[in-house]
Amino acid sequence: MRKEHHSRSPKKATNLSIRSDLLAEAKRFNINLSATMEEALEKQVAKCLRDEWLKQNAESLDACNALTEKHGLFSDSYRVF
Repeated sequence: MRKEHHSRSPKKATNLSIRSDLLAEAKRFNINLSATMEEALEKQVAKCLRDEWLKQNAESLDACNALTEKHGLFSDSYRVF
């Protein structure tokens, strides 16, 4: 079962290594490093979860696609386009 990510989850301190030139530019623009990192991680985790789901369900998706190719969609006879 997929674990939901919530903004109310407690935060945990961590150490990161960032290129010094990039860090200096981020500070110059007042970029919130924690918020930026969380946003980037949320996107990456979502991509990983999607890829994992597709891999786990590839056989079923292939079977469904093969069935559709062979028999068409159930709604084909009702479509007007």
